Amino acid sequence: MSSAPNGTPMPVLEDLDQVVALLRESEPGEELYVRWSRGPAVDLRGAERVQSSRDALTGIELPGLSANPLSVEDWWGRRPLRLWVARRLYDYCHLRELRGPGVQPWVLVGEQRGRGPDNEPLVHVHRPVAWVSERALREADRAVEEQGSTEWGPLHRAD
Repeated sequence: MSSAPNGTPMPVLEDLDQVVALLRESEPGEELYVRWSRGPAVDLRGAERVQSSRDALTGIELPGLSANPLSVEDWWGRRPLRLWVARRLYDYCHLRELRGPGVQPWVLVGEQRGRGPDNEPLVHVHRPVAWVSERALREADRAVEEQGSTEWGPLHRAD
């Protein structure tokens, strides 16, 4: 058991292959998501355990936490699972800079409760699983950059 810089104790997925293995070994029907935040200690706090993100434009409280699904879509076919996972981690890497110190990705088991204003899943967390390490993020960046696409990048509005 390790702790992230913000002190929430959870296992750490030390590299990209460990994230891939977690997805491969997940139970049928168990939906894994990646969330970029200060962690479950912050997101799941309070007596009522209200799980809610807030729309940055309007301030409206949303019916779940914004997260990125790890489950593979059928259209992905037999392409490498490692690249799929790398892409899922890379998509929202800009949130660390946007939201400040202590923000990092963590994997959770959850249930989708709706869609947010950017069409992102809004989930209810059933169980926090693990932090994603810096090394895994660097490996994800490399895997994405190796694709050589000039038309693709993180999902950041300012880019």
